[in-house]
Amino acid sequence: MIEKYLKDYLDYLQIEKNRSPRTKDVYERALKKFFEFSKIKKPADITNDKIRSYRIYLAEKTDLKKNSQSYRIIAIRNFLRYLVKMDVKVVSPDRIELPQIPKRQIDIIEYEDLERILEAPAGSTLKALRDRAILELLFSTGLRVSELCSLDRYLNWKRGEITVRGKGEKLRVVFISDRAKKAIKDYLDKRADAEEALFVSYSNGGNPRVIGRITPRSVERLVYFYSRKAGVSRKVSPHTLRHLFATDLLMNGADLRSVQEMLGHASIQTTQIYTHLTNKTLKEIHDAFHGRRRE
Repeated sequence: MIEKYLKDYLDYLQIEKNRSPRTKDVYERALKKFFEFSKIKKPADITNDKIRSYRIYLAEKTDLKKNSQSYRIIAIRNFLRYLVKMDVKVVSPDRIELPQIPKRQIDIIEYEDLERILEAPAGSTLKALRDRAILELLFSTGLRVSELCSLDRYLNWKRGEITVRGKGEKLRVVFISDRAKKAIKDYLDKRADAEEALFVSYSNGGNPRVIGRITPRSVERLVYFYSRKAGVSRKVSPHTLRHLFATDLLMNGADLRSVQEMLGHASIQTTQIYTHLTNKTLKEIHDAFHGRRRE
């Protein structure tokens, strides 16, 4: 019986709420784990006591981080809200409190380290040109790695802007720097294949062949590789370049709302995690201008 309600809920997420397949899969896995642990057979089996026991289990018996624990509880609460909407008698979802999660603190690399990473792909091979274009585009646009991998090559790159489909199937415009445009042009000029994808994976060897559209995991590996090659000891990922994109804008005077729109954040609270990184600039302003008349 609970399986039918779950299927209806997942269909509701996809059709009515326009959630992405990935979001749908995350909710399905989270709810199935709860049903299995708590032996849920029907909606009436979902009680406050069972939810509390599941939360204790997540906190004490698993290695899940607070964020992941919170997502599991959010999935249960949203499922209950759906059941209430469908006039199914269940415990009140509003009585479920979420775990307190510490505010995220973003730790980024220095700008000089970034420049060395962007310059790390050397040579004029297809792979080197592709990798340079990937790094420049990530920093120029703040794209998520999944968004970058889904780009197609037959776009008007000369315009300096493209429309991407982000989380929740939301469209937004991102802007491409001159350096990124040149890197993409150099890469595409050397390509002889007819693949639709902007970035593709190649086989190893002296005469590499196209394997298919590049994957997020491959991009993560190449970013890590070039960060080590550039002598950066800290771990660097594609998301690090997204962080650097945002902080670079903020530290050069961009307003938070504009950065929110360029990143594709649904809530400005998500964008506010970057504001502590501008504290250094604010301190320099304070030191330069505060109390000058008292000196």
